[in-house]
Amino acid sequence: MDQILQQLVNGASLGSVYALIALGYTMIYGIIQLINFAHGDVYMVGAYVGYACMAHFHLGFFTSLVVAMAVCTVLGVVIERVAYKPLRKSSRIAVLITAIGVSFLLEYTMMFFVGADVRSYPPLPHWMQVSWHLGGVIITSLRVLIFAIAVALMIALQLIVRRTRLGKAMRAVSQDADAARLMGINVNNTISFTFALGSALAGAAGVLVAVYYNSINPLMGMVPGLKAFIAAVLGGIGLLPGALIGGYFIGVVETFVSGTGFSTFKDAVVYALLIIILVVKPSGLLGKNEKEKV
Repeated sequence: MDQILQQLVNGASLGSVYALIALGYTMIYGIIQLINFAHGDVYMVGAYVGYACMAHFHLGFFTSLVVAMAVCTVLGVVIERVAYKPLRKSSRIAVLITAIGVSFLLEYTMMFFVGADVRSYPPLPHWMQVSWHLGGVIITSLRVLIFAIAVALMIALQLIVRRTRLGKAMRAVSQDADAARLMGINVNNTISFTFALGSALAGAAGVLVAVYYNSINPLMGMVPGLKAFIAAVLGGIGLLPGALIGGYFIGVVETFVSGTGFSTFKDAVVYALLIIILVVKPSGLLGKNEKEKV
């Protein structure tokens, strides 16, 4: 029983990160039906910005987290305006190829400037390394912090989407962009705002993963980005609650597979889940026959 509880605790931390990235995927898809495969590399940029802040500028963890989110916010808007906006009327395949191209551009641009070597974050302060034993379950302050920050960001996102004018504009554009434009909504700014929000969450996830695993490299966004996409599809892409459920589900499944001694197959199990959900319920766990949006 203790082993199961321990894996649930571990899975909650990892699932929080997947959920943060998946929210960006699902918001962007809900607005413009684009699978932004560069999103995982925005997460990678966030990890490197956090590293630079902590290792070279000697900033604290929370300050570095905010700076990483700010940089990724700007990066997300630039990507949308430069790479995707000119192709808004183009075919889906053209935009998809562009997204893959932007992904490679971010990866190898980062590799050009910082090299391909794996880097480690500076030592964490003592309060982030405390652990508690509750029976046979070990809970660390770092896991609690990651979970708490992720939940706080998700709540903030929900408040923005449901309670603000920009959030209402996002929902209107996701339903019918032309009708929203006729009602006076600036569709271009709304799309850019969506990219900004999603990229900020990805940047936060990058820093959280980096301090958790204490390891970063220019290609670190590929696999987590793909798993977050699977999480979004699993929950029902275009649905914010679906991204949350899918992210935590993927995180728990991955930790259980690793905890039972089959860590070599943890990625394969996640990809198998994608195949199963596409065969059994292509709209996702929360999806309906009629496509729902953000």
